Amino acid sequence: MKHWMRDHGLLLANLALFLFSFVGMVLSGVLHYNEEQLTHGEPTVTPAGFLATGDFLEATFENWESEFLQMGMYVVLTAYLFQRGSSESKLPDKHEPQDDDPQDAAGDKDAPWPVRRGGLALTLYEHSLSILFFALFAASFLLHAVGGSEAYNDEQASHGQPGVSVLGYLATSRFWFESFQNWQSEFMVIAVMVGASVYLRERGSVESKPVAMAHSDTDT
Repeated sequence: MKHWMRDHGLLLANLALFLFSFVGMVLSGVLHYNEEQLTHGEPTVTPAGFLATGDFLEATFENWESEFLQMGMYVVLTAYLFQRGSSESKLPDKHEPQDDDPQDAAGDKDAPWPVRRGGLALTLYEHSLSILFFALFAASFLLHAVGGSEAYNDEQASHGQPGVSVLGYLATSRFWFESFQNWQSEFMVIAVMVGASVYLRERGSVESKPVAMAHSDTDT
């Protein structure tokens, strides 16, 4: 068990941080939501009831949407673009293992099943990481629209204004403001990481080059 936890510590730590943050978001979110409800003379909800509100869906999935878009684009862009000296980039002038033709390993019994199978299974598997992120982005984008339209309609109703459909909400400036304000922050962080990793170090981290490595050297 000790070795298993050591071997999966990075995943377990991030899952624990996610759960801690998610619970914190729900508990603080329901308090804020109920304060708003009381201000407008509306009924309050329990934490479980808060999970079914448009406010919760909107707040959650507008953030998840940007995260999955960021990682999906990053996976694709790092396959084709370079940043000399950055630990986040492949070497511009060197063939990397990630570029090897997987068909050459079709006879390797330890290779993943799609590699041994070939054909469409291999084609999909070659891009399965980006497919996953873009599928999660699409699902989060849709749930952001669904939750956002519900929250928007609640606000409209409180002011005696007509509501909109989910498609109608997609045409509002509010939806795109929510999306772009999250997207821009995600790509800004990636740009900082790519650029800063050329010159700055974090000893022991795989996201950093060795401390003594020259700035112009990309090979980690």
